[in-house]
Amino acid sequence: MATSEVVLQVLSGAAPRLLSSDLGSSSSDLALYSKCHFKSVKKKGSRYFKSLKCSSMIRYHIGSYNYRRLVGGFDRNAAINRLGLLGFKCQQADHGSGVGMDEGNGAPFVDNANESNLSGSMNSQKKLEFEDSELLKREKEMLASAGTGTTTFYKSGIDSIEDEAWSLLRDSMVYYCGSPIGTIAANDPTDSGVLNYDQVFIRDFIPSGIALLLKGEYDIVKNFILHTLQLQSWEKTMDCHSPGQGLMPASFKVRSTPLDGDDSATVEVLDPDFGEAAIGRVAPVDSGLWWIILLRAYGKCSGDLSLQDRIDVQTGIRMILRLCLADGFDMFPTLLVTDGSCMIDRRMGIHGHPLEIQSLFFSALLSAREMLTPEDGSDDLTRALNNRLIALSFHIREYYWIDLVKINEIYRYKTEEYSFDAVNKFNIYPDQISPWLVEWMPHKGGYLIGNLQPAHMDFRFFSLGNFWAIVSGLATTNQSHAILDLIEAKWADLVAEMPFKICYPALEGREWQIITGCDPKNTPWSYHNAGSWPTLLWQLTVACIKMNRPEIAAKAVAVAEKRISSDKWPEYYDTKKARFIGKQARLFQTWSIAGFLVAKLLLADPNAAKMLTTEEDSELVDAFSSLVCGNPRRKRGPKTYIV
Repeated sequence: MATSEVVLQVLSGAAPRLLSSDLGSSSSDLALYSKCHFKSVKKKGSRYFKSLKCSSMIRYHIGSYNYRRLVGGFDRNAAINRLGLLGFKCQQADHGSGVGMDEGNGAPFVDNANESNLSGSMNSQKKLEFEDSELLKREKEMLASAGTGTTTFYKSGIDSIEDEAWSLLRDSMVYYCGSPIGTIAANDPTDSGVLNYDQVFIRDFIPSGIALLLKGEYDIVKNFILHTLQLQSWEKTMDCHSPGQGLMPASFKVRSTPLDGDDSATVEVLDPDFGEAAIGRVAPVDSGLWWIILLRAYGKCSGDLSLQDRIDVQTGIRMILRLCLADGFDMFPTLLVTDGSCMIDRRMGIHGHPLEIQSLFFSALLSAREMLTPEDGSDDLTRALNNRLIALSFHIREYYWIDLVKINEIYRYKTEEYSFDAVNKFNIYPDQISPWLVEWMPHKGGYLIGNLQPAHMDFRFFSLGNFWAIVSGLATTNQSHAILDLIEAKWADLVAEMPFKICYPALEGREWQIITGCDPKNTPWSYHNAGSWPTLLWQLTVACIKMNRPEIAAKAVAVAEKRISSDKWPEYYDTKKARFIGKQARLFQTWSIAGFLVAKLLLADPNAAKMLTTEEDSELVDAFSSLVCGNPRRKRGPKTYIV
């Protein structure tokens, strides 16, 4: 139906209900209603939005529509006079079964008369009702506190750092179709150059999603999972090249755009960025891996397994797996990626096989195997997944691990070995061992190195990769304890005055010039170059709880509590001891806030961490043992293991 015809029918009151707004309307529901298609074009931006399948209830609103707007960091009520404006409002219904894949992935949208919020989103009446319920909930908690004789101190409506953090987290929420679908990266009212910090990043939302799951607020996480799934199928092109199917966007933003043929009416659309607009045009390799991990966590925490069983969700999982498991030229089971393809999204010398990607890859493979439903023709995918798990775990545990014993072994390596039984398989030159490493490595402890390629070992300690290797079970039990031993031994270097160093040590001097390209943001002991990131608290906490050593995480949280609130929740800290707020750090960074909340919530309820952790698989342990026993460290032949 043409847009003009729809408008006339709506104005005359003759338009039927077209579709339920729910992304997951059942196939029977879909059969009852006709579909309308809208094409919206972003003016002057030369960027075309995909045709959106409207799965919303079209309604006509006249009068005043209340919403909340952030002005200078404070919420104020405003009203839009919408007399004569045609609006398309998505009405939230309950989430049913998945849409058949032949129907495609559409995105419902809602009108937006003013993109004044940093998130570019409308806060609907549903948000106001949600906030009223939260206010009543808080009042009940106050009354209960008074009834039990406990004393509660309130300062400007905030009685603790956690309450402040929750308030800030809710202020960062992005609304679409009247429902929350994510949180913006940062909500800093003092920063005029927002760049892309007003977008919803998949990796940044993970701690927000986990915090909300732990609070029992499941809808926003479900909405996020489904909307980002729809974006997965969008056509992605940069310089006439399209990446493989299954790629998840790095981020997305809710934008308002004029309706075709009527500049006085607007619709909300989701505008994703797959890296084609990112600084450096970096590829979001980790987005799909985090998406799978969050999907599993949602099912574990909420008990709602129907989401992961949906046809469209199962298809999304398989698309990500096929993209990651595709054959290539690489000889290693690790994922080969470019620089800047994960949390470190600038040039930092991590191209190749960075540990962070491998840890997330392993975790996503295990999570996907747990959630995949049997399907005709999926035997090859299952076999490839199992084979990759075995090969990846062996490769990382055997070749990425270093401690004093291993360093001494590398120090005595012979080079230029040509045989199947070579000890120095990757032809690592002993002179690569840096003097800092010899002095820094404690007698008790070890860690997984940052990267491994032919003739190259990156000996830097990368925190997220090591944390998630523990969480996912990629590291053995002994290795996991050794990583935590090292953290305790090197507390002054890795934690100091604010947890946690993203990597250690920093690139300096000529090395910094060559590897980073003289990046002024990644100067030594700043940002990705050994800056301190409070968001890493939550991954550290999950790792410590899994290994039954929560006191380490509790100590780190206590350090953060001393100043993170008074410092206005910065994105990162600079200097060796993390004494300064980062020179370009955004304040009120959402994942700094959410990371702190997740750490606090998990320490209060350690059992909840099980939604993120995976134990060592017995089949993997047996296969790994057979590899080690059948192929001693100094004598390994060319063998193939098929599950």
